[in-house]
Amino acid sequence: MPQRPVGTLALTTPPAPPRTVRTARAGLVRAPSRRALWAIGWAAAACCAAAVGLLAEPAPHRLWGRTAAIGYLSAALLAHVLPGRCTRTYSSAAALTGAVAVPFLQLALTGRAQSEVGVVERSAALLRTTGSPYLADPATVTDYNPYLPGMSLFGLPAALLGEESAAARLFGDPRLWCALVLVACLAGACAVLRRGAAHRPNKPPTRGSSTPWAALSVLVASPLVALPLCVSGVDLPLVGLCCLGLALAAGDRPYAAGLALAAACALKWTALPAVTVACALLASRSGARAATRCLAAWSAGVLAAVVPFALAAPGPLLDQVVAFPTGRAAVATPADSPLPGRLLADLGPPGWYAAIALLVCGGVAVGVSLVLRPPADAFTAVDRLAAGLCIAFLCAPAGRFGYFVLPLVLVAWVRIATPARRPVPRPEPRHPIARHRADSEESSRLEHHTRRHQRLPAAAGRDRDVRPRHGHALPGR
Repeated sequence: MPQRPVGTLALTTPPAPPRTVRTARAGLVRAPSRRALWAIGWAAAACCAAAVGLLAEPAPHRLWGRTAAIGYLSAALLAHVLPGRCTRTYSSAAALTGAVAVPFLQLALTGRAQSEVGVVERSAALLRTTGSPYLADPATVTDYNPYLPGMSLFGLPAALLGEESAAARLFGDPRLWCALVLVACLAGACAVLRRGAAHRPNKPPTRGSSTPWAALSVLVASPLVALPLCVSGVDLPLVGLCCLGLALAAGDRPYAAGLALAAACALKWTALPAVTVACALLASRSGARAATRCLAAWSAGVLAAVVPFALAAPGPLLDQVVAFPTGRAAVATPADSPLPGRLLADLGPPGWYAAIALLVCGGVAVGVSLVLRPPADAFTAVDRLAAGLCIAFLCAPAGRFGYFVLPLVLVAWVRIATPARRPVPRPEPRHPIARHRADSEESSRLEHHTRRHQRLPAAAGRDRDVRPRHGHALPGR
């Protein structure tokens, strides 16, 4: 009977079992794949868009909802069908096309938008003709301009190009320039944080280097950004400039951070809490001198952008920028979502003062937390700012649910810009004797493992000589 040649058997490790999770009934089930998670996410976005298309009252919102639902469903289908490496690319492209590009073109070319877009265009026209973006005697809701003078810059293209052609209507639409400012600021903020993380001293090695650009496209395609981008867009540059200012503060650039936040405060006074958080972040990282530099740059920018208009027409600015958003003007504000502060203000003057008291108490609480536990990085700074903005929007005597886009985008952006990466374990140095002992134990373990898995014929040592690998014959018994 022929004998099998004796050789060495290579050590092989069994294939890794599929990733599983343990359920409450002690059973093992397969975890959802990446494609399934993408498909579920886009399907959830499609449900949100369909709800907007069916339940929203403004016509631009309904148009966006119907178009975006088709785009999100297409993205979910592509995520379910395509292989893993193509899932995010093509599904994000389908979502951007269906939820951003198509509805934006439809609304821009037909001139349909929320009333804020018309307010911005009229303020730019007034700025060109009268030198002030505010009407002297506003009579209706649309006559009020609740924004600071910097917002008028987004209406200048429409004032210069007019509406004679489709290209003029498209490139003159303020929503286009608001979206471009948002994308540019988010990309710049991500680049600043990544560059600061790359040059950080004593940084532990990390495995992987994911880029935030694909994730930013997903953020822009999500209903959180796509809906306001298409129907209004006036809050998006404020969000982008706040992100850029906090990123520059986290990168120890006080002057640039102050100027970015000054540009944000020249649009809406909602950006004022970001200045406090940025100064606290700089003070904890680089000292009080850096915070003072940021505050000086911010003050200079705000003085240059706001004070000339305040001196030229102080009455209309205070009436339209301060009294109208807080519900103290002659015309009621359309921001009437049923938030706690709004419900209190509806009870009369005592309720309005109670809402203001709650707003002040919330601001004081956030300020005390910045003093007692100042933020040390962009994560904690953004989370603290988001918490403060949520408190302000809840307690303000007038507000709407759309205001919460600002804190939500802030929280999402900072997690996209600095994703958590698993560090590579770094072995600690050992004593030479301990290292030699560990190497001996490792070699003994490998030798035992090899002998255990080596298969020899049963009669190899009794019937005939066995020739090992080196060619030397072993004497038989």
